[in-house]
Amino acid sequence: MEFGGASSRVFHGDQFRCLSPSPRKFQTRTDLSGFYHRRPSSVSFHLSTTIAGRDCTCKAILGDRKVSADKVKNTPGHEFELSSLTALSPLDGRYWGKVKDLAPYLSEYGLIYFRVLVEIKWLLKLSQIPEVTEVPSFSEEAQLHLQGLINGFSMNDALEIKTIEKVTNHDVKAVEYFLKQKCQTHPEIAKVLEFFHFACTSEDINNLAHALMLKESMNCVIFPLMDELIGEICNTAKDNAHISMLSRTHGQPASPTTLGKEMAVFAVRLSRERRDISQVEIMGKFAGAVGNYNAHLVAYPDVKWPQIAKEFVKSLGLSFNPYITQIETHDYMAKLFHAIIQFNNILIDFDRDVWGYISLGYFKQITKAGEIGSSTMPHKVNPIDFENSEGNLGVANGGLSHLSMKLPISRWQRDLTDSTVLRNMGVGLGHSILAYKSALQGLAKLQVNEARLSEDLNHSWEVLAEPIQTVMRRYGVPEPYEKLKELTRGRAVTQESITKFIEGLELPKEAKNNLLKLTPHTYVGAAVELARTVDLAVNMVNGTKVFETHS
Repeated sequence: MEFGGASSRVFHGDQFRCLSPSPRKFQTRTDLSGFYHRRPSSVSFHLSTTIAGRDCTCKAILGDRKVSADKVKNTPGHEFELSSLTALSPLDGRYWGKVKDLAPYLSEYGLIYFRVLVEIKWLLKLSQIPEVTEVPSFSEEAQLHLQGLINGFSMNDALEIKTIEKVTNHDVKAVEYFLKQKCQTHPEIAKVLEFFHFACTSEDINNLAHALMLKESMNCVIFPLMDELIGEICNTAKDNAHISMLSRTHGQPASPTTLGKEMAVFAVRLSRERRDISQVEIMGKFAGAVGNYNAHLVAYPDVKWPQIAKEFVKSLGLSFNPYITQIETHDYMAKLFHAIIQFNNILIDFDRDVWGYISLGYFKQITKAGEIGSSTMPHKVNPIDFENSEGNLGVANGGLSHLSMKLPISRWQRDLTDSTVLRNMGVGLGHSILAYKSALQGLAKLQVNEARLSEDLNHSWEVLAEPIQTVMRRYGVPEPYEKLKELTRGRAVTQESITKFIEGLELPKEAKNNLLKLTPHTYVGAAVELARTVDLAVNMVNGTKVFETHS
């Protein structure tokens, strides 16, 4: 189930194309011929840089209290403009192509669009309240005009609102003025222009816009990527369900498993978190300046405003929060971001395990013509995709952790600290999807090295100590654990030594024959079946595909 169509629309990728670098030549000349001053900790260096023919020299002393630098003066035409090369965040530069799908929802454009949507939907809701006689029911043509402002909202519209904001110095008020301008020539809507933003505080608009930003970005971008990642891990599990592998606990050889079963563990773990994320209620409030409908009730005492607000919030596909201050309390955001952090933590565990299996030689990586693994070691094929994934998950979790810990805290009826923090939702989620895509890219390159897996098993006959001593316990052989410990601990164990030990045991013939048939390759328990049936486990766990609408 997916949230309803109040905010459904099509975004064209070219609206979010990153600016190409302006044609400018950079020449850098660096002189690092430093010299030591009397104090050993002080090092002086000279950096000379030429930018477009202009010499910009910087001098500094490291370790000294006084650090001086020649002022670099920017001349007209030499200022940096935003491009893929000048963006401060790598999400908006180097990685833009991999994260731009989030831009329609979590960018400044996305925030403005959803504000416009909420303002218009509220005016339409007012027209449906019989007691609000000053806003009569709109004709079908007027409704289409208002809906057209939502459906046709463009980048130019957003830029126009930003221009208005330069005068108002208030982003939400700029949206209100924009809508009044767009409707002042419409004979029907022009009569009720002052009912745009009626009885609203800015946070009434913003909290619903932020909720819709999260809902749509999760449903349209993040959940599909999570599902794709879980699906690929499931496929890896099923494809390798029968491939025996030496386990390692504490880094040491342990009872064998299969490669597929170990992949299945991660698929199911990620599915559980995916389910928990989808079950978070995305909430909204619409109760005025401090959450009491103060202005509403003065203007229209006979209207049941709490019920109206509930209906309105739910009409946007959100859950209603009736107990709030000026702001929605953001508790649901904390819950959502914590759940995403846990999903990411599990993926970090996966990235590190696969990295380790590559290091052991259990996986080879398919090479790509022209790619270079090391600037000095030509033979290198590094597990960079899993390393990139792990690194970005760390950055994502750092940002999401701050959001989840800060947002539920606001002084008295509200302070403004949440406003600037909320503008960073795209940072944590952007690094998350970058990590998911890197992991998927890494998975696509993996090739199982069965010979290497088999080699490790052939040199680890000591792992059969566990089943042998367990069977000995069943048939009453005294001190089974101690006898196997004496045979195996700290000693080289071979097929021959294990066979000799089994043959000397006083066991029923059938039990002894079963132990003699056992090898490190076949001692995998139920691992094969667990891996083969992983889809069933994942489907049972992960029945909810997107956010549900809660009453």
